[in-house]
Amino acid sequence: MEALGRFIHSQRKLANLSLRELAALSDLSNAYLSQLERGLHQPSVRVVSQIARALGVPPETMLSQAGLMDDAGRGPAAAAPPDPVSAADAIRDDPGLTDAQREALLAVLRSFER
Repeated sequence: MEALGRFIHSQRKLANLSLRELAALSDLSNAYLSQLERGLHQPSVRVVSQIARALGVPPETMLSQAGLMDDAGRGPAAAAPPDPVSAADAIRDDPGLTDAQREALLAVLRSFER
């Protein structure tokens, strides 16, 4: 959060905005923005987007700085990729399928695997 705070602070200075001006542009309180700049809070995606818009910075850049998106724009940077699920397991676990539908889909899947 400290890195995000430094980034917001530097972008605000580059835009030649006071804390109060950025607060007005982003619809956030200047006290909250001050705390963000000091790395005391972890803002939501909505707050990061509001600040990005007010600073004229691409939201993806801000989200990346906040650790909410990786550099390629693929979602949370710290999130591990989900464990792979086999097609058969997904069919078996789908609560929206009847037993007959499940069996039919598993039969089709087995025919592709051969």
